[in-house]
Amino acid sequence: MKRILCLFAIGALAGAAPAFAQETLTIGFTASQTGKLNNDSTAQLRGFELWRDDVNAAGGIKAGGKSYKIKFVSYDDESQGTRVQQLYTRLITQDKAQFLFSPYSSGLVATAAIISEQYGKVMLCIGGAEEKTYKLGNKYLFQLYTGAGQYLAGALDLLKQKNPKAKIAFVYEDDPFSKAVAQATRELAKQDGFTVALEESYSSGTTDFGPIINKVVSSGADALLGGGHYADGSTLARQLHDQKAGLKWVTLLVAPDSPNFATLGDAAVGVSVPSQWEPQVTYKPDFGPTPAEFTKHFTERFKIAPGYHAAGGYAGGLVLQHAIEKAGSIDPQKVAEELNKMNVTTLFGQTKFATDPKEHGLQIAHKMVVAQWQRKDGKLVKEVVWPNEAKTADALY
Repeated sequence: MKRILCLFAIGALAGAAPAFAQETLTIGFTASQTGKLNNDSTAQLRGFELWRDDVNAAGGIKAGGKSYKIKFVSYDDESQGTRVQQLYTRLITQDKAQFLFSPYSSGLVATAAIISEQYGKVMLCIGGAEEKTYKLGNKYLFQLYTGAGQYLAGALDLLKQKNPKAKIAFVYEDDPFSKAVAQATRELAKQDGFTVALEESYSSGTTDFGPIINKVVSSGADALLGGGHYADGSTLARQLHDQKAGLKWVTLLVAPDSPNFATLGDAAVGVSVPSQWEPQVTYKPDFGPTPAEFTKHFTERFKIAPGYHAAGGYAGGLVLQHAIEKAGSIDPQKVAEELNKMNVTTLFGQTKFATDPKEHGLQIAHKMVVAQWQRKDGKLVKEVVWPNEAKTADALY
């Protein structure tokens, strides 16, 4: 633990002799402790909490001759946009949060962004990939994830290697993030010469995919791309297996990244996921723990391996910490200036934000991988199968 904590001595102040005056820095956010987004939001929350505890154990964030211990104020948004709007207003006006982390999911991020911008609060957007939110003239949003338009580009590249004439069924949740991914990928698929055999959206509460799976089979599709979040994605994967859909390739958003996906057993085998991060990556961070150190640290704390939601949560804290220390201040304008200048690598990979007012805060440097569940020595494991230079196993097709 000590070896990991010492990595937080960032910047010129790390070896300084003066004692720092101790103060508190309040970061506010909501998490989906209940509702359909609970699984992924909980993972993100754990990343936040691990970062906070590591920083506080190392003496806090040091800036401007002061040392700031991190205090979280958070609420359950119940996976509901109306709750997010109310609670982010409360976080700012009543709880006096000085900085904000976003909730999880593109839809909730968009709602929180209305409030954070209204009050001029810097918000690290960790859980939202849809690009639209960053193209509305906002000034204080900073996106960590690769944008939705590129989410499935790697899966298409891999599919083109395996079967350039594949027929693809797009089956996706009817929510802002999933629709943005599907629409962008459909156009990329057409450009790559694939046939779109079926396009079908489903409501967020869908639990019976039987009728949709029948359409997939009738369409003659070789591959299925889509999904949405954990609850629907894991159910869709299980029912595709149970109904023997006969697909040669399945890539689903979000759900297969969770370690919990392994509970599907044989239904998980062969299912792939575009991932913002995997424990096997070998980034050399400019500050903070390496991917391997973070994975070990997280697993020891929570008794479960981290997925990209957890790694993103931790990295979001690191990025904010670095900006504050570089600014030497907790003044939001100065911190925003440092975030605008930032081009760094953490355990999560490269981070750089667009500064063009037309897309301010959009993530423009982070790259994704494609992971796939495979059976190895009798156990279900998640392997990186794309890109070739990062893969840990060949893709099952």
